[in-house]
Amino acid sequence: MTSVTTFYLSRVIGEKAFDTGSKYIGIVKDLLVDPDSSTYSSGHPVVKGIKIKHKNHNGFYSFQNFHIEKSNGKTKVICDQLTTLSDEQINSNLYLVEAVLDNQIVDLNGRKLVRVNDVRLVTITNDTFAVAVDIGIEGLLRRIGIVKPVKYAFSLFGAAIPSKFILWEDVETIDFSNLNIKLSKSYAKLQTLHPSDLADIIEDLGRKASAEVFSALDEEKAADVMEELEIDAQVHILESLSIEKAADVLDLMPADEVADILDALEDDKAELLLNEMEKDTSQEVRELLVYPDNTVGSIMSSEVLSFNENTTIGEVFKELRTKKPEAESLYNLFVTNETDVLIATFSLRDLVVSDPETQINQIMKPSPVHLLDYQRINEVAEFVSKYNLLAIPVVDKNKVLKGMVVIDDVIDDLVNKRRTNK
Repeated sequence: MTSVTTFYLSRVIGEKAFDTGSKYIGIVKDLLVDPDSSTYSSGHPVVKGIKIKHKNHNGFYSFQNFHIEKSNGKTKVICDQLTTLSDEQINSNLYLVEAVLDNQIVDLNGRKLVRVNDVRLVTITNDTFAVAVDIGIEGLLRRIGIVKPVKYAFSLFGAAIPSKFILWEDVETIDFSNLNIKLSKSYAKLQTLHPSDLADIIEDLGRKASAEVFSALDEEKAADVMEELEIDAQVHILESLSIEKAADVLDLMPADEVADILDALEDDKAELLLNEMEKDTSQEVRELLVYPDNTVGSIMSSEVLSFNENTTIGEVFKELRTKKPEAESLYNLFVTNETDVLIATFSLRDLVVSDPETQINQIMKPSPVHLLDYQRINEVAEFVSKYNLLAIPVVDKNKVLKGMVVIDDVIDDLVNKRRTNK
């Protein structure tokens, strides 16, 4: 029959450890687990070591020779034999008290930061695993030793203490920056979160931890997350990165987003980044930075799709498949002449319902509603409302197409103004 024992980290930390002959060994200070749970069939990290303090000395021993006994509501820590851990094991393992307990973690299902009140462990035959973290009130009460009387008091009113556990595989420990622990796993789980959720988490972290988490993201994910961050967080993250890394991330972002960020940086820093970025992207950003903050040009996207009126529908689809544009670039498609003057627009729907041999001039809508690049931003909302458009083309005084304003950018600008005026 398989032997199974469940216990909580809070029940063993601070407890006295004894050998099989009841000789005192020391006080339990921490448990060490292998952070790379992927190497185990259970999917949970195995407890590899235990930190014991005896007098003024801290010893690190293999947990394989320890076992936990529960009797009359009390937990006993018994050791069959002391086996010292190697320096490599001590430095590579994760300390549950020091790195997890009372620290911030990411609840991947809830997509938010939470604080760990306790850790649940289970011993199955000869191995002990960390299986879940307790982020509920019960875990906090257990820590201060009053969970039983409070549970009893609640039961008198037919109520229960709120408890919440998160399985280990659904959490990601965040702040290892001050522990000198080298982990064998990266922040791979964080890559699965939506950029907006990950941005919220990074903004809730401390400055050092937020920079560390962002640096662990791959460049494409980092670019998506950067777009979702508040401007203060964007500036902080960029200043924490090397010029080369920051430029690589900015190269993957829309030019209008990059312009907004660089506008908030010191001129010298912005110039360094522009010089490091890809030439084409840098040039687009420089053109946008020319516009004053209160003008349409300052919020427009320069990434637009324009075609000659004699282009066929089939040729347009071929170009779209090659360029793989962002979704917002497809809100409105434009027709320009040889000198880039805007002459018409057409929609994605027009493309889908037309034959591949049809030319754009047969489906386009001439004399489109447009904005001027130096027009004031406060006039844009009226255009969006009046014409019910998702995107409006922006031209200069000579009707040359410069970009487009997307309704999302209009809303963001209005929200930011409202926040500023509060």
